[in-house]
Amino acid sequence: MTDFPPFRIRAFTIGGTIDKVYFDETSSYEIGEPQIGPLLKEANVTFEFEVESLMRKDSLDLTDADRRKIRQHVEAAAETRILITHGTDTMTETAAALVDIPAKTIVFTGSMLPAKFRQNDALFNVGCAVGAVQTLPPGVYIAMNGCIFPAGSVRKNREKRCFERVEST
Repeated sequence: MTDFPPFRIRAFTIGGTIDKVYFDETSSYEIGEPQIGPLLKEANVTFEFEVESLMRKDSLDLTDADRRKIRQHVEAAAETRILITHGTDTMTETAAALVDIPAKTIVFTGSMLPAKFRQNDALFNVGCAVGAVQTLPPGVYIAMNGCIFPAGSVRKNREKRCFERVEST
């Protein structure tokens, strides 16, 4: 059996549906506490991780200044394995803003349903992202719906409620 060296993942949280808390049948919500820490603890992971909340925003509200802040934090992180939870609507835009960061494996993930809902896709997507951040070479990726996509090769299909590969021209 091969022993892998211990590793540490830095998780940055941006907000989005994964962290949403809904209050009533009119669908009013706020972005709540980051859910990735509790999800990783429930999954009984044995690697070290640090969660840092950079903002609590719906991804449709992110600005270029927000993306610069995310980039600065990723570049400054001592860890080379970075996981980012992010809203799904503009995840691809933020991923594109990080593609030229060298020597780091950066994986974005999120969910179509809040992690606090009984039935959701959050834990599965986070698990997929954790596997990806451990095994992929440096670069920027999106882990959604059981697939790993290199940044720039994926889009959200709102009608199908999933991410899909973009055909290159």
